[in-house]
Amino acid sequence: MQASYISYNLELKHPFAIAKFSRTSTPLLLLKLSCDGLEGFGEASMVPYMGESYASAVAFLSRVDWNRFTSPFNFPEIVGYLDSLEAGNPAIKAAIDFALNDLNGKILNKPCFEIYGADPAKMPLTSYTIGIDTPEIIKEKVADAKHFKVLKIKLGRDNDKELISTIRSVSNLPLYIDANQGWTDRKQAIETIYWLHDQGAVLIEQPMDKNDKEGNAWLTGRSPIPILADEACQRLADLDKIHGAYHGINIKLMKSGGMYEAHQMILKARSMGMKILIGCMSETSCAILAGIALAPLCDWADLDGPWLTSNNPFAAPELKEGRYVLKNLPGLGLEGSDLNLIYP
Repeated sequence: MQASYISYNLELKHPFAIAKFSRTSTPLLLLKLSCDGLEGFGEASMVPYMGESYASAVAFLSRVDWNRFTSPFNFPEIVGYLDSLEAGNPAIKAAIDFALNDLNGKILNKPCFEIYGADPAKMPLTSYTIGIDTPEIIKEKVADAKHFKVLKIKLGRDNDKELISTIRSVSNLPLYIDANQGWTDRKQAIETIYWLHDQGAVLIEQPMDKNDKEGNAWLTGRSPIPILADEACQRLADLDKIHGAYHGINIKLMKSGGMYEAHQMILKARSMGMKILIGCMSETSCAILAGIALAPLCDWADLDGPWLTSNNPFAAPELKEGRYVLKNLPGLGLEGSDLNLIYP
């Protein structure tokens, strides 16, 4: 197996602000794995606050023995091997997982969604994310979401109600709320949650600090809408740690290390009676297609990466009435630009 990769800077349409961070672009590593005349594609999206970079991704790739990866791919063994090389680094591990899943689908001549048992008819609506901004820019962002039926709103600062009121002045779409650990007072938080419920909020991600299990559990026991773990639940082993503190989880493939482990998280969360949102970072169509393949197995989706960026090098996945349309293409089904012009 041959591996090649390049760096790529994904530009955002608007500056993207959450409770504690802000950025205008996201560094990526685009990966191609070649095996027996077939090619698999992957990407690592490395938002700065997660601690990965192009340099760390390249350093990790230099340690990988590509001769270990032979078809049929043993994904549990692959996950264990990659974790044995170095802890952390989930984004570059996800890139490897995506490329191997893409190859696997092409070898089997099956779409990844079929391999993972996802029914296209059960595709949930996907949301469009509105980052923290001025009222004028917020209204521009809502206008950009014309193809979506749900808005995801970043909160966690001292102007949460103003932001929601601005959105409600121009849209009555349902809202997914992400506080990104920004709330610190549980009583004030539960009051805000009830207010958000009245404003049409459907769920809330990570309201309080990820390490404050008691505080998040207190909110979960009193909230009229589902409370989901995000930063508190990144990989499979985290599910046992958060059990009882949340109604559900947000799975991001850049945090789980890829599709295989994300699927294992879905299965385990279901066995624990938990709800599931599948989300994303700033990503091109490559990584988003990996999330879309698993989305029908989840309750909600937030897979809007290509729509928030200005230089996605690939064709955007087809979106119809706010839901992605799964195509009967082998592997991830990545389309658009001549891939050999993008990947080395």
